[in-house]
Amino acid sequence: MPPESRPPLSALPDLPDAASLDAPVRAATAVMAAATGAGFWPRARQHPGLWIGALLTGLLALAAALSWVWTPWPVSEVRMASKLLPPSAAHWLGTDAYGRDVASQLLVGARASLLAGVIAVGIGLIAGVALGLLASARRGWLEELVMRCADFGFAFPAILSAIMLTAAFGPGLANAIIAIGLYNIPTFARIARAAANAIWGRSFVLAARACGKGTWAITWQHVLPNIAPVLTVQATVRFAVAILAEAALSYLGLGAQPPQPSWGRMLADAQTLMFEAPLLALWPGLAIALSVLGLNLLGDGLRDALDPRLERRHSHGPA
Repeated sequence: MPPESRPPLSALPDLPDAASLDAPVRAATAVMAAATGAGFWPRARQHPGLWIGALLTGLLALAAALSWVWTPWPVSEVRMASKLLPPSAAHWLGTDAYGRDVASQLLVGARASLLAGVIAVGIGLIAGVALGLLASARRGWLEELVMRCADFGFAFPAILSAIMLTAAFGPGLANAIIAIGLYNIPTFARIARAAANAIWGRSFVLAARACGKGTWAITWQHVLPNIAPVLTVQATVRFAVAILAEAALSYLGLGAQPPQPSWGRMLADAQTLMFEAPLLALWPGLAIALSVLGLNLLGDGLRDALDPRLERRHSHGPA
């Protein structure tokens, strides 16, 4: 609700004093914020996709963490005498054209995917949510400016942004992550602004204004906690997109540079050996597919578990 259309406090009929209103406002906000968590575990237990997604995502994080302390073989060790070996007890997934252990490269390559997802989503989440909340709180010309800037940002997808950054600063994982993060900002800004607008129209927010709370206090104490579930689900979805984007950029030579392993780089190196050693393309492709599938299942499961309305819709059937 724009500031000019929100009713002035003087127009509110026979409001009680601020002290008597403050407690109900806090209670209403607590109920709204806890509504998504009160039945979370019962709903989560009925959603097997959530647990499958959590398992696959956990395996991605475990692989990245394990690679810091242990790998089957030194990841950058070149042994031309052992090139293109099939899977065996010594090399679980075989070796590549330079005799490097594929399993070790997959483990270390998980770092790049995880790093790209965490940092890129973090950039989009922090900057995008801040802009979305600002647009929703101030409305008017500021909201229009933020939304038009978001539209402009959609004109530069991650790959195009990475190409421009590469032309200016050279290829590398850092530039790829920055490009993906910048592309996430308008997405989170739009989602945060739409979700916050719905909260600003609630009666408990109007009561909070009647208590004398300012715009930023209401945004921080009432609006942000109530849109957190929406942002959490969206973060898992954008995490999967970031992994795909990092793999695509590395495949094109714009992401992680040799000798740093990356799943996209492994796919690029394997494309010339598709008929001689097809398994070299299978393993990184499978790792990317399972990671993205796990994050999408996790996001879908969180959406169902965090939204009580879905539970009521399933229990009561269609209206």
